[in-house]
Amino acid sequence: MDKMRMESVDITAKNIEKIGELFPNVITESRDENGKLKKTINFDMLRQILSSDVLEGDEAYEFTWVGKKAAIVEAGKPIRKTLRPSKEESKNWDTTENLYIEGDNLEVLKLLQESYLGKVKMIYIDPPYNTGKDSFVYSDNFTIDSNEYEEQIGLYDEEGNKQYKENNASNPRFHSDWCSMLYSRLLLSCNLLSQDGVIFISIDDYEVDNLRKIANEVFGESNFVGMIIWERAFAPKNDAKYFSTSHDYIAVYAKSIGDFKIGKLPRTDEANARYKNLDNDPRGAWISDNLTAKTYSSKYDYPITVPSGRIIKPAHGSCWRVSKERFNELVKDNRVWFGSDGNNVPRLKRFLSEIQDGMTPTTIWKYGDVGHNQEGRQELKKLFDDKGYFDGPKPVRLLCRIMQIANLNSDSIILDFFSGSATTAHAVMKYNTENGGSRKFIMVQLPEPCDEKSEAYTAGYKNICEIGKERIHRAGEKIKEEAGLTAQNLDIGFRVFKLDSSNMKDVYYSATEYTQTKLDDLTSNIKEDRTELDLLFGCLLEWGLPLSMPYTSEEINGVTIHTYNDGDLIACFAEKVSENVIREIAKRQPLRAVFRDSSFASSPAKINVEEIFKLIAPNTSVKVL
Repeated sequence: MDKMRMESVDITAKNIEKIGELFPNVITESRDENGKLKKTINFDMLRQILSSDVLEGDEAYEFTWVGKKAAIVEAGKPIRKTLRPSKEESKNWDTTENLYIEGDNLEVLKLLQESYLGKVKMIYIDPPYNTGKDSFVYSDNFTIDSNEYEEQIGLYDEEGNKQYKENNASNPRFHSDWCSMLYSRLLLSCNLLSQDGVIFISIDDYEVDNLRKIANEVFGESNFVGMIIWERAFAPKNDAKYFSTSHDYIAVYAKSIGDFKIGKLPRTDEANARYKNLDNDPRGAWISDNLTAKTYSSKYDYPITVPSGRIIKPAHGSCWRVSKERFNELVKDNRVWFGSDGNNVPRLKRFLSEIQDGMTPTTIWKYGDVGHNQEGRQELKKLFDDKGYFDGPKPVRLLCRIMQIANLNSDSIILDFFSGSATTAHAVMKYNTENGGSRKFIMVQLPEPCDEKSEAYTAGYKNICEIGKERIHRAGEKIKEEAGLTAQNLDIGFRVFKLDSSNMKDVYYSATEYTQTKLDDLTSNIKEDRTELDLLFGCLLEWGLPLSMPYTSEEINGVTIHTYNDGDLIACFAEKVSENVIREIAKRQPLRAVFRDSSFASSPAKINVEEIFKLIAPNTSVKVL
């Protein structure tokens, strides 16, 4: 039986494998000091293979900063951590498919790589804007040796917990630190997007240029969908030094522009009012459209005689959009408008009755349509008895519009790994109510402490996660109450998980340290404070199973058996597992089975387990912790 890896996937190694499949001759092999085979890439060879010219020098057009290479390495490093379920802080644990995860999002994204690879339809993030004033708590090291860096900046407190820093303008790596922080996280998030998926990133003027360059590199410039300008403020600030800034940006990138189909907006009365029926056409109201094109083609450059007898030619350097034959067909079908007197330049008639899929969205979003920053604040205050516990939450209407543009399916997964006050979760529940479906959210948020002088801290909220979880709880109840019967099946619950160290012990004893007490400790390689539920969900992460599926637990011959998603995995973590229990598990033909290594007293006992599964359930993958 193989042992569970119990650490996040090594993304760098996987990427090397993919490149090796395409270009085997760029892979070099060597052995490390422990004799383990290690594969690396000959980048000079790879560059040459991808070029039709002989390469000299190392100049290239690229966007770079201090710490960029280290950020790439950091994104690819595996970690020995896990997500521990917190059933007592969850809501509707047994039935919900929503997730709320507490922890550093860089590490959480690493742990989600197997379970949610290519499964997320939409990502929305509202990262720190790097204004030099707000908190910038993701103190990743991307420039110097990790131990040296963490010691210099005091990254950890005396208990070993990560501390939180601000990135103010006096920092010589002011922009570099921000770029590194976002770059590594976007690299990981890109893997999670489905082929038709899309990411929306909120930003303001401080880092919008750097964001575009980073996103172009991570997602590909060809996958840029657009840059939305959101009118976030409804009133000017007269104390502004130069301009009163009334907008933010939302950058939109597809995973694959060829597979992404943008969602259309419902037609408005104002838009429909532009359509008239000036010639009483039986097909109804229409609007005229330009028939000329700026891209010249001699085939489409011909004279047109209008009903009044006037001859019209395209302007110099332009031509008509259709061929002469196609133009004549349009005239016969009464789809060309020459003006009421028949003397105008011809224009194409587009009928309102033939427009079925709504309106193409524009890049300017007015607050009247999607809300403003004050609306977002008021929505949160209404949920918390008129208390303003969070600064700058986005309005729910804005997120609902984003979901519409994302063209979500009825069961899509939406990820927000800078969750903040959990507006995205609120919006998902509201969107499900208004549009039907069972879309699911995954919220990720660092448990950043609230200021001890803040209203939130005084009210008992010690960190941002506590505010976010309570917001989801209250918003769900309110939405369900207001929707009535239409929301009976609405999922307003969420499973809470918390980032923590690995479930497995790290044992590093020298030969002289092997006392009897320490040898006794080695009888189990699992930490004493870990429950069977911790172990079950740790196995799901390694095996790449989603964390939101149903599961059952039952007792057989005095030990507990956990069955996940009707047999995707069956686990037994008892200290002693009888042959009868093993046979019963095998009879159920699970796809995967897992036991504790210490459940079997000897190697022959393990071999016996393997033989039982080979005989009864040969297709089951069996592993031990």
